[in-house]
Amino acid sequence: MSAPTTQVIRPAGAGHETLYVLLLCMIILLGAGSVVAWHGETRDVAHLDAHQLDARRDLSAAEQGIYADLRVTLDEIRILRESEPALPGPQALADEGFAPFAQDASSVSRGGHAWQLLADRAYFGASANSSVAGSFLMRISEVPGASPDIWLNRGNPPTTPTPAMLDDAALSAAGWQQIVAQFDAGVTRQHRH
Repeated sequence: MSAPTTQVIRPAGAGHETLYVLLLCMIILLGAGSVVAWHGETRDVAHLDAHQLDARRDLSAAEQGIYADLRVTLDEIRILRESEPALPGPQALADEGFAPFAQDASSVSRGGHAWQLLADRAYFGASANSSVAGSFLMRISEVPGASPDIWLNRGNPPTTPTPAMLDDAALSAAGWQQIVAQFDAGVTRQHRH
């Protein structure tokens, strides 16, 4: 009989396997990064003129609320204007419950604006508390689908526009700033440092 033979099998080293796994991970990460970089979109941020404000970045929370209410109410004003040639007065809009014309707790907390109709072309809301929200002016265009034309004046007391000064140059010279809604930036509010 022959003597039993013992064969020793050494375990495979983990060094090479670990190296291969790390190399595979690196290739996957580089591939994914290049795909993202290649398909990424560059966004050009539109720059505003000196007399303009961004609706999302440059307004206080109260001003954003009033601005949003004015945009919604503008649609209702256009519907009412189809049945009547003249613009409805602020009191008629308040009686219908349209914000920000209606005097309720929300309007008081947002600056307590007193609204008036100017020359059947614009609504002017003078702020009772300019530290909360400035005064607003919403010009109504004759074009049915025109974008909202809303201006803000944070001066105290606000400069009440006359019918002769309802054009862009006169409003800008009087300290009014046009509110522009841009949809090319992030949705969240950006804090400037």
